[in-house]
Formats: sequence, structure tokens, C-alpha cells
Amino acid sequence: MTNDSAKTTHFGYRDVPEADKAGMVHGVFSNVASKYDVMNDVMSVGIHRVWKDAMMDWLAPRAGQRLLDVAGGTGDIAFRFLDRAGAADAVVLDMTENMLIEGRKRAEAEAMSAQLDWVVGDAMALPFEDNSFDVYTISFGIRNVTRIADALAEAYRVLRPGGRLMVLEFSQLPNPAMQKAYDLYSFNVIPKMGQLIANDSDSYQYLVESIRKFPDQDRFASMIRDAGFENVSYRNMTFGVAALHSGWKI
Repeated sequence: MTNDSAKTTHFGYRDVPEADKAGMVHGVFSNVASKYDVMNDVMSVGIHRVWKDAMMDWLAPRAGQRLLDVAGGTGDIAFRFLDRAGAADAVVLDMTENMLIEGRKRAEAEAMSAQLDWVVGDAMALPFEDNSFDVYTISFGIRNVTRIADALAEAYRVLRPGGRLMVLEFSQLPNPAMQKAYDLYSFNVIPKMGQLIANDSDSYQYLVESIRKFPDQDRFASMIRDAGFENVSYRNMTFGVAALHSGWKI
């Protein structure tokens, strides 16, 4: 019999018990919730907005669709989706209530309130019935999940046949020299900026380390296929600083 309590996973560069990681991640995002949008600017040098727009370009939201945005944070993806789709609905799910509170404060949340639901929940155990959504998105969140394969299996379960998965996540640059330069920036600048902006360098250090522990583009595409998705493909954003993965439940 497997002793689940003995299983470990990574929290940045540290090995921790699987059972502890969710609480540790929750602590990070509770700490940075009020500065989350600024954090994304720091982590991506402001380009995350361009990547999210590119995600919507590829997704091409349509009227009548129902979106589940997991690790939806302050609502960036849901707002963009509803703005483009028009008569559609979206659920923003996040494990950290403080993140959802920040999202509900935004002007878009009030303007779109009739089309939006905010739910506290776990990506590995979604509180929704099978075949409930047309689109599942997760943006800069899946690397923080304790068991990524479980989250992908849940995404497959809650999508309707014909539904689409889209994942936007920091990734790996294919050019070693560019990766080295990016690492120097990430490890030397981002934690210091975190200390300056949010008085919290440790959370930002974890976020940088978590990017390096995430599977590269091809390995992650294989994980999506293993979950049952078909027609899996990806596009590199800004030379591979981030990558956008797409898959379909046929």
C-alpha cells in the first residue's frame, strides 16, 4: 500500500510533502493578492497582457459558450473572454479567496456581474459536474498545482465533448544563451522587486523557482495528450518565455 503522507513534490527548489504544498501556495498568493497584477508586470516585464490577448485571439470566444477559468486570480482571462464572446458565461475558480476578492473589486467584475461567478476551489477536485463547460483556461496557475496530471484530468472531465483546453504558462527558452540571460534577470531582479513592491521577496523567489521546475513545452504537451486531449499544439510567446498550449476533448 502506498503511503500518501510520504509522497513529496517541489515547492520551488525545495522538496516538501505533497499534502503541504497547496497550503504553501495558498500562503504565497494570499500574501501577494493585493499586488497580483503588479506582480505579473514584474514577472513578465509587462508583456503578460499581450500574451493574454494572444490567448483570446487563438481561442476565438463565441456567444453561448461557458468558460471555466481555473486559478483565475483577479479575472483577467474571464473579462477578456466575456468582452469578446458577448452573450456568454464564465466561472472564475481560485483556491485563494483573497485573489477572488481582488478580482471582484475590479470595474469589469461589476459590469459583467450577471455573466460571472466566483468560486473558491481546487484545480485537482473541481466542484462541477462532468461535461459542464465549453472552454477551460488556466493562466500562470498550473505550475502551482500539486499534481498537474490530476488537474488536467479534471479539465478533461468537466469539458463537454468538443470542448477546448487552453493553458498559458511561463516556459523554457529554446536558446541556452537567452535562457541564461533570462535566468539572471529572474533570480537577481524579481525577488528584489517583490521585496520593494510587496515587502515579500520569499514569495517572488518561489514563483521564479516554480517556473524553472515546470515541464518544457514538449513535455507539457505530452502530459495534455496523456489526459485524453487531442489535436494538442502550442505556440511560444516571446521566444518561449511563456507558452500557450491548446487541446480538444473530441
